[in-house]
Amino acid sequence: MRGSLQSNENTNGLLRQYFPKGTDLSGYSQAKLNAVARRLNERPRKTLNYETPAERFQQAVESTG
Repeated sequence: MRGSLQSNENTNGLLRQYFPKGTDLSGYSQAKLNAVARRLNERPRKTLNYETPAERFQQAVESTG
């Protein structure tokens, strides 16, 4: 559980680079939100042995096929 909590806190910190705490996300277009999500998903993470979340997701999809 602790690793998951740290990962969530890290993700929140990364999101704060784009959207300060208390930001009303309704003022952003879906395209902008998608762009931020893409940037975060393409960023290597130490908790994933420096793979990206997108790479890990792709591996999971491939393993279920």
